[in-house]
Amino acid sequence: MSVSEQPPASHGGPPAPLAGPAAEIAAGYAFDGPALELGALLWDGDCHPDARIRVPLPVLNRHGLVAGATGTGKTKTLQLIAEQLSANGVPVFLADIKGDVSGIAAPGADGEKVRERAGQVGQEWRARGFPCEFYGLGGTGPGIPVRATVTSFGPVLLSKVLQLNQTQEQSLGLIFHYADAKGLELVDLKDLRAVVAFLVSDTGKAELKGIGGLSTVTAGVILRAITAFEQQGAGGFFGEPEFDTSEFLRTAADGRGTVSVLELPAVQDKPQLFSTFLMWMLADLFNDLPEVGDLDRPKLVFFFDEAHLLFKGASKAFLESITQTVRLIRSKGVGIFFVTQTPKDVPADVLAQLGNRVQHALRAFTPDDAKALKATVRTFPNSPYDLEEVLTGLGTGEAVITVLSERGAPTPVAATRLRAPESLMGPVEAAALDAAVKASPLYGRYAEAVDRESAYEKLTAEQRAAEAAALDAAAAAEAEKAAEKAARGGARAPKEEPSLAEQVVGSGMFTSLARSIGTQLGREISRSIFGTARRRR
Repeated sequence: MSVSEQPPASHGGPPAPLAGPAAEIAAGYAFDGPALELGALLWDGDCHPDARIRVPLPVLNRHGLVAGATGTGKTKTLQLIAEQLSANGVPVFLADIKGDVSGIAAPGADGEKVRERAGQVGQEWRARGFPCEFYGLGGTGPGIPVRATVTSFGPVLLSKVLQLNQTQEQSLGLIFHYADAKGLELVDLKDLRAVVAFLVSDTGKAELKGIGGLSTVTAGVILRAITAFEQQGAGGFFGEPEFDTSEFLRTAADGRGTVSVLELPAVQDKPQLFSTFLMWMLADLFNDLPEVGDLDRPKLVFFFDEAHLLFKGASKAFLESITQTVRLIRSKGVGIFFVTQTPKDVPADVLAQLGNRVQHALRAFTPDDAKALKATVRTFPNSPYDLEEVLTGLGTGEAVITVLSERGAPTPVAATRLRAPESLMGPVEAAALDAAVKASPLYGRYAEAVDRESAYEKLTAEQRAAEAAALDAAAAAEAEKAAEKAARGGARAPKEEPSLAEQVVGSGMFTSLARSIGTQLGREISRSIFGTARRRR
């Protein structure tokens, strides 16, 4: 009899001893090494606290998926896994989309429901908080500001967030190439806007002719996209001091891994921005971390919430870059868990790399829901459960699980009642969050924005110098003409002088200035899979 044939509730007495398929499932999770406790097996309507469903700590760099309909407990599952990773000395990154993950820093609240759940799954529950750092994108909302320079963000990710088409993306890449080569550092959006405007000006058009040029129409689209982006309040996300993503790899003084919580409620109406920023963080980590192979525990586990937003409308090239990053970052000791509603939200090439699966309940209210349910079932190994029925009948805090064993083979599919988190299942108070942010040693390093000389200031200085040179040349020409006229008494017509534009362009002023700027950084910036700049740490 399968778990789907009866509701997953206890019969009232002790569960019957496991035998047959249920015993085989339980044996598949009896690992010898360190493992995270997820919950207890559900079978034939009973929860079996002695049949513990676990995931080996060393395989958490093989990535994972947490999926399920709204309200089925995905956020609490993240919290449960993050707590145990921290307790085992593994740093964790969490994106807090709705503002309800900050409670991981505070001890949980004891109560009847918590005690009941702990008893059902054989959990020795105790209230405790975990070491946390709280961040915010560009200082929007609570948290230590996380900023990136436009140069390091790169043209590929920026094209995604600006929603440019392929032609416009290629033109933006050309603009970055020029800025890199000339030492025009793109720190914030006004720097990028200044370079684009310069390259379609009379003075700057010639700069790109040898490598394809930049059409005025395309430049106009890019400039309008940047302006609209800034009007949405996104300008503050780009700038300095740029955040060093190695801060996510820290551990607390007691050896527990630090949980980095990126607070995103203030920007949840800009989904493409925060999903793309999360990808920048991963790309930056990928650039900097050395190859380490398989470790006894990950260096970092990164939870990528609302993952479908990253893939929505993505170009083929962008998806290929994501797939390559996910594939290769495993060998650098970083595990990624994508969090979304259904597995079909994640491209097949990425889904194939997610070895650990926690699937919460799905709903089948519409034909599209039913189709998504069937597609989800096909992504699981063969199972004695009727997964279509199980997945629509799971309660909150229950899930269907399969993970990788210590040997790297998939474990049997197990319907599971999950353990209760030990930290607070909800947000901490705003005052406590603000105090934690300001008490952090990182606050003084990143809190205040810095606006140093970069592309905008350099191009503005060049323009002023060129204008001043033009005025000086015009005045000198007028003086020379007057002197010649006076000397010759007007008997002979003065020699025709070059036009003002010819004097400015032909003077070499801009060329010499640009050349001097080009020597400031020395070489063109090296870029990665996503076109993000490799840092000089």
